[in-house]
Amino acid sequence: MHQKALLFVLLVAGLLCVSLAPTCWAQDQNQDEDADVEDDLDLDLTGTEDDDELDGDEETPPAPKVTYKAPEPMGEHFFAESFDRGTLDGWVLSKAKKDDADEEIAKYDGKWAVEEMKDTKLPGDKGLVLKSRAKHHAISAPLLRPFTFDSMPLVIQYEVNFQSGIDCGGAYVKLLSETPGLDLDQFVDKTAYTIMFGPDKCGEDYKLHFIFRHKNPKTGQYEEKHAKKPDADLRSYFTDKKTHLYTLVVNADNSFEVLVDQTVVNSGNLLKDMTPPVNPPAEIEDPDDHKPEDWDERPKIQDPDAVKPEDWDEDAPAQIPDEDAVKPDGWLDDEAEYIGDPDAIKPDDWDEDMDGEWEAPQVPNPACESAPGCGPWKRPMIDNPSYKGKWKPPMVDNPNYQGIWKPRKIPNPDYFEDLQPFKMTPFSALGLELWSMTSDIFFDDFFITNDRNTAERWAADSWGLKKAAEGAAEKKTTPAAEYKKTDEPQPDVKEEEEDEEEEDKAEEAKSRPGGLALSLTRFCSSPSSGSVTVWFIFLQLQRTRMMKKRLLLRKRRERRRPRQKR
Repeated sequence: MHQKALLFVLLVAGLLCVSLAPTCWAQDQNQDEDADVEDDLDLDLTGTEDDDELDGDEETPPAPKVTYKAPEPMGEHFFAESFDRGTLDGWVLSKAKKDDADEEIAKYDGKWAVEEMKDTKLPGDKGLVLKSRAKHHAISAPLLRPFTFDSMPLVIQYEVNFQSGIDCGGAYVKLLSETPGLDLDQFVDKTAYTIMFGPDKCGEDYKLHFIFRHKNPKTGQYEEKHAKKPDADLRSYFTDKKTHLYTLVVNADNSFEVLVDQTVVNSGNLLKDMTPPVNPPAEIEDPDDHKPEDWDERPKIQDPDAVKPEDWDEDAPAQIPDEDAVKPDGWLDDEAEYIGDPDAIKPDDWDEDMDGEWEAPQVPNPACESAPGCGPWKRPMIDNPSYKGKWKPPMVDNPNYQGIWKPRKIPNPDYFEDLQPFKMTPFSALGLELWSMTSDIFFDDFFITNDRNTAERWAADSWGLKKAAEGAAEKKTTPAAEYKKTDEPQPDVKEEEEDEEEEDKAEEAKSRPGGLALSLTRFCSSPSSGSVTVWFIFLQLQRTRMMKKRLLLRKRRERRRPRQKR
């Protein structure tokens, strides 16, 4: 009777489990779907995907497209050129020859073109391109009106892209001085300029020039003043094949800034940071002053009263034989360290009349291999404790010392003081006079103004678009998603898969008699058919749930795994 009652209870429990199974499955389904949605959000995915889509290649979403629009100059400006007309209208090609060059390369016959970059990221954007290598190039254009240095700053900026790299050549500009004889079609290296600015490279010497020509107020002669070398590493601007914006700002307070991509790489003051200095020294050394013959510059002299000690032995050697040394036991005095090779044979073509008497080559004596040494034994040399060397009188202060002689100072007859070097010679044209061993140097968006905000607006409408387009063309990834195109799982994916495999094992363990079913097994320990039935039903439910869980985990891994190129 007791067994029947127990069997009835177990059957009721089994039926209850079966009736609740759909509800449990629905809850599991909802939880798993929620987990899938969270995974989709973590992976920056939208919408749902079919299993077939998971098996295929995922395409990277296209980068936002940057549309080119020609910049329009706004505000006060003296020069603005974006080359969007597609022509060289307004530019003058030099017809001159260099005076100090061979006839075959003296001409400025390097070719220029207005075209897009070879690998343009911004269709429709054109620029000025230096097309020839190993040739002289010269081209220039007049300003809207001459720039006069008064109380407003000078701001000049333009873009450069070394499309094919650069071996040896420049990409600098010259601001050509306003002179009565300025003839742009005769533009050469000796044409007067006010400022030279821009990148230049030869070999491993990377430069960013800022040079201005200063007029000596006393003589009227001009002298180049060079800014100090930038502290920044300039290499990448020449090698990364990106478009870089070069800007020079010179202020009325004599301060200056050199910027690349709107970041300051050099700054200073025209009065303090130029070489040679703008102003000469007020005093100079007298060129007619000469050092007297009896001038004594020796701070120390040998003591004239010193006498060599009587026991000073100048002839004692620096080293002597060690009298305490003892010849090692087993030393082979009668054996030579090297002997003639007993296996050597005189060559058949050896001619003793021509080659001399043949001797076998020397080899180490095998008898010496186990001995401490061979040949006549000699005592080793040690430092001589009595050695003193040549005697010299000690040094003492020179009572007649007069110091290092220097010529006297006199007023500098060429002295002047220019406290406003900013007031440079006005300029009326912009020119490029270049030699390059590399072609396809791209120039664009020249702009000259006296207002920094105006220059920044021009840069935003021109270089800003290029920067955005070039940036959009680059692959945007986060460190966790930088996967290589390889069959080998990446580290972070591998870690996730290992974690999920551990979860699989845990789920599988739950379905075994030793897992979650253990409590039910203990409950159903009675050898009744009812307990076996309930245990079997529960185990089947657990296995079904585990298989579904593993299928969902496999889908997640497929979504996270990097796509392979086919």
